[in-house]
Amino acid sequence: MEMARDKKIYFLSDFHLGAPNAQSSLVREKKIIAFLDEIKADAEQIFIVGDLFDFWYEYKKVVPKGYVRILGKMAEITDAGIPIHFFVGNHDMWMRDYFQTELNIPVYFEPVPFTFNHKKFLVGHGDGLGPGDHGYKFIKKIFRNKLSNWLFGILPPYIGMGIANYFSRKSRAQTGATNEVFLGEEKEWLIIYCKEVLQNEYYDYLIFGHRHLPIDFTINEKSRYINLGDWIQYFSYAVFDGEQTELKYYTK
Repeated sequence: MEMARDKKIYFLSDFHLGAPNAQSSLVREKKIIAFLDEIKADAEQIFIVGDLFDFWYEYKKVVPKGYVRILGKMAEITDAGIPIHFFVGNHDMWMRDYFQTELNIPVYFEPVPFTFNHKKFLVGHGDGLGPGDHGYKFIKKIFRNKLSNWLFGILPPYIGMGIANYFSRKSRAQTGATNEVFLGEEKEWLIIYCKEVLQNEYYDYLIFGHRHLPIDFTINEKSRYINLGDWIQYFSYAVFDGEQTELKYYTK
């Protein structure tokens, strides 16, 4: 698609709302909403690239308590005609149709290509991609299984959410308690994944989250890998102005 003049496309990920506690999460949620309010004027589209929540499960007639501010703001933005795209992460993979029906937001479960102003993007959360991490990849298949989803769904929400939140608190990735470090080109699994993808298909930008570390890495003379960081420590995001994509930080 061709972007309107003076419009931009925004990419952000890994809010982990709910972690590490309700009070800290609320402060972060309000900061995210302030950012969304600021970009409404020039946003062509907005991509939320996974782990919006520290845990999310949609029962047939029940969704998790809280998050009314961010959900209301997303509805306001889509009602104003600004598309939002949502990619599930490893902490909010159990999505059903709530975002689609209530917020008019499409939900993606795998990396998806997009083209804007003749620039090609590959966008995804990033979990389970690239070499290694076989334990998580196995667990991910179990969690994505419809039977596992149904079995969890028959638990009363009080019990199911309690169990899920306990394990979420145990996860280093959600709490952001450990500083991330760049592992180098040969060990960064998403860089390895991007190189494998580029052997078969050209992209200008390969944009992912999950890593919790802002990264802007030039893979070759035409392609860049961008990791969006998080909104726990870095408050980082990427913006495409129609010609170039830049990694930025929200400091207010």
